[in-house]
Amino acid sequence: MSTQTQPGVLVVDDKENMRKLFSRILGDAYSVTEAADGEQAMSLLASRDFDVVVTDIQMPGADGFAVLREVKRRAPDTEVILVTAFASIPKAVEAIKEGAYDYLSKPFDPDEVALVVARALEKRRQGREAAGLKARLASAPELHGLLGGSAAMHALHGLLSQVAARDLTVLLTGETGTGKELAARAVHKESPRAAKPFVAVNCGALPAELVESELFGHAKGAFTGATVAKPGLFEEAHGGTLFLDEIGDLPLPVQVKLNRALQEKEVRRVGTTVPVKVDVRVVAATHRDLSAEVAAGRFREDLYYRLNVVTVRLPALRERREDVPLLAMHFLSGSGRSEVESFTAEALRALASYDWPGNVRQLENAVARAVAVARGTRITPEDLPPEVATSRGVTSGATAPGVRATAESLAKLPYREAVDGARDTVSREYLTALMQEFSGNVTHAAERAGMERESLHRLLKRYGVRSEDFKRSE
Repeated sequence: MSTQTQPGVLVVDDKENMRKLFSRILGDAYSVTEAADGEQAMSLLASRDFDVVVTDIQMPGADGFAVLREVKRRAPDTEVILVTAFASIPKAVEAIKEGAYDYLSKPFDPDEVALVVARALEKRRQGREAAGLKARLASAPELHGLLGGSAAMHALHGLLSQVAARDLTVLLTGETGTGKELAARAVHKESPRAAKPFVAVNCGALPAELVESELFGHAKGAFTGATVAKPGLFEEAHGGTLFLDEIGDLPLPVQVKLNRALQEKEVRRVGTTVPVKVDVRVVAATHRDLSAEVAAGRFREDLYYRLNVVTVRLPALRERREDVPLLAMHFLSGSGRSEVESFTAEALRALASYDWPGNVRQLENAVARAVAVARGTRITPEDLPPEVATSRGVTSGATAPGVRATAESLAKLPYREAVDGARDTVSREYLTALMQEFSGNVTHAAERAGMERESLHRLLKRYGVRSEDFKRSE
């Protein structure tokens, strides 16, 4: 492999033998550059970018802290790993608070060096992916809440804007959860009626005996409890837009009166014969096939044709999978938990692979659930609902004791993604088993793992394994 395609690692140490040791450990996988002191490191940082900087803390002149501050000033997403003697571990912990990724205490194991550098690179890559996703979200096409950059959404945005300009009745069709009310609001806000009321009603949620009164209003004394006259929703929407959601659920007798109201542009309140003129644009929506409902005698044909002047179908989420990461990040950004910053690549693959029978509404609920249970800064497949996490061979740890992707599913991934996913899985399984064996005792578990207690604590936090979950009750 050409070093030009390899990640760049800068090793900073005033001792040549240490620099050479790091070069031997890392040289096969990374493009390693050596600096003999902090001043030389800063000069190199001014002229080129590095993915990871490994620096000793104790050096004459500019020490590791100075290198750390310079790295974070010039390239905040470059990860810094500090190398320290055991006695200086408190300083290393202090440096982590200032932005260092991790530290290595001397003497260190070569495998530990390779692992920590690999994890630092993975954090940088994921940070860049999250930043890229946020940038895509900030620039993604959006029409009054209808978000998406897919071809299907581009077409929908254009059609809704075109339809909005003409004062015609619109019928919105599509599966439950595709955003029909958002589309109706977009039509209203893009229309000349935007300054007037937008009134929405779910026809399926109205009691059958009150539908007519809600839509058309009633006179005083029209029925028991009608102590005052009340205008209906048609009158409330005068000059603006009336959105009739789930219009396929309207009782047939009300369909007759609705058809007449649309034809005559007037309504009669229940209990009176006096017509009231209304200037209303109607946008109706349904998840039903109204032509089939007409054939079955459950929906009036004349009303169907009066509503079906312009039909706009909203695409199902599975028809625009490329919008799923954007929507997921949008819902995450609005969750209120700033400490949960993004999704792992594996979680995004699971989200994009799932078919979403409940569409955008279901995705929003899934992200809300994941945010609520997430233990780290990124949402993992284990945080997702089980039916989502198991899409395309990703198994949720919440439902399976042995969390492991199948060989078949791994073979569908690029090599690096497959290896990273397997490493995450094995690390999480190992830490879980370790905590189970020692009942959450981190000190004893660290001795078994052959690492410092603080290092194990960081690993537990990174993989969302909580030691307190394994402590035995007294």
